[in-house]
Amino acid sequence: MGRSVVALEKGGDVGGTWYWNRYPGARCDVPSLEYSVPWDKELEQEWDWSERYSAQPEILSYIEEIARRHDLKRDIRFDTTVTAMARDNARKLWVVETEGKAVFEAPVVISAAGCLSTPNLPDIPGIETFARPIHHTGLWPHEPVSFEDKRVGVIGTGSTGVQASTAIAAEAGHLFVFQRTAQYSLPALNRSLTSEELAEAKADYATIRNHQRNSFGAAIIEPPKAMKAFDDNKEARFAEYERRWNIGRQDLLAAYADIGTDEQVNAEVSEFVREKIRGIVKDAETAERLCPSANPLGTRRIIMDTGYFEIFNQDNVSLVDIREDPIARIAETGVKLESGRYVELDMLVVATGYDAVTGPLLDMNITGREGVELAEKWKNGPETYLGLMMHGFPNLFTVTGPQSPTVHANVIMGIEQHVDWIGDCLAMMEREGIEEIEPEHQSELEWAKVVEAIGSANLRAKDTNNWYTGGNIPGKPRSFMTYQGGLDRYRAICDEIATNSYRGFQLSPAKASVEA
Repeated sequence: MGRSVVALEKGGDVGGTWYWNRYPGARCDVPSLEYSVPWDKELEQEWDWSERYSAQPEILSYIEEIARRHDLKRDIRFDTTVTAMARDNARKLWVVETEGKAVFEAPVVISAAGCLSTPNLPDIPGIETFARPIHHTGLWPHEPVSFEDKRVGVIGTGSTGVQASTAIAAEAGHLFVFQRTAQYSLPALNRSLTSEELAEAKADYATIRNHQRNSFGAAIIEPPKAMKAFDDNKEARFAEYERRWNIGRQDLLAAYADIGTDEQVNAEVSEFVREKIRGIVKDAETAERLCPSANPLGTRRIIMDTGYFEIFNQDNVSLVDIREDPIARIAETGVKLESGRYVELDMLVVATGYDAVTGPLLDMNITGREGVELAEKWKNGPETYLGLMMHGFPNLFTVTGPQSPTVHANVIMGIEQHVDWIGDCLAMMEREGIEEIEPEHQSELEWAKVVEAIGSANLRAKDTNNWYTGGNIPGKPRSFMTYQGGLDRYRAICDEIATNSYRGFQLSPAKASVEA
């Protein structure tokens, strides 16, 4: 677009989540052929993904290649952490301060800080006293970490914890998996991609991209067999569950359209998954503890694993149920449970996730017009219009911000939609002589009702103790932080608003334009 641009990046190089998350087993849970940028047609044809679900090193190499091809690093300031950002209303500029004391000024700021980039460090008594190596999965060392002959504890059993535990179990002297909440996990059935598969995808990429842009989750998933599961007999339903379990994607969640809304249907599919766990894990008591019961299938982020439940058949792996016997404190050499049991450890791996969706924005200490702090504005939960902008914060755009589809769609395609919309908006502002754009407060209130209405209509509303609603962070206000109506519907809404003269936004002409 011919703009002068600088990108401020906390990391030492490109990669984002794939720069920070180098823990063993780190792997994308979206198929590689779909988790790739849709705007470089040459790279689509030239890059050969090695696996169905690529591991972190391969994805990071891919991102490095994008940066090299398009000479992107020239505009990025690495090792630069934003510590504060304030709107200078008189000069119509954002003033951005950094940890290194460098200050940047710009009329427009776009936050691309992501939804899962602020690590959540658990508030466990004594954790700061642990005298042996401790690693958070989101801040993993760049140099290799050896687990050989070590007693390793992993705290957390979300997607990251499952991946890390599966990989560490192959090397550790003994692995202790500290589980508070049992998780549903589906088999990824990961394998190498054949040359025929790669050739077929490359020949059909236009169709793949069109499907991604116009589907609910921007993913290639089979449509539901029927709208209502119980319209099929039990034999037909379970045959469909079994078939989808063996696809190696998230298709089981979409077997029938009402799995996410009908409690009885969901209970049946949830029990189907629990039976799978019981069939994999040989020790019946361990298997039962690994069976989720606190939440319905799909209300939390679904996990794709590469043999997670199988590790509990190994002699060097133990499950520690900390819902039954909570952690009392962490000591210098291990973990003490409330029962008095002491688990001696040589290393602790913390896989407790992130201050999701809002955390990365609040971390930057943003102040809008007239000294209004974003933290104050969001004290009861995020207030945005479309998850793209906030009232009182003109010319501040948020890519995959709160109340947008964010993590409920293939994030690559969600980012594309936001970047295209923001780019078109900036072009409109230049064309029409608009100096500032911000949403009306009423637009935020109306959008919040839309987000809540859709969120309340499915079973996720019954499970508020997860990061989709802020439930994983003590003291964080509970709210629907994401738009759950699908990327396709969301795209149509955003396009309609832009087409209708950016309905719901305040557009302020530049002084020169007003005089003209």
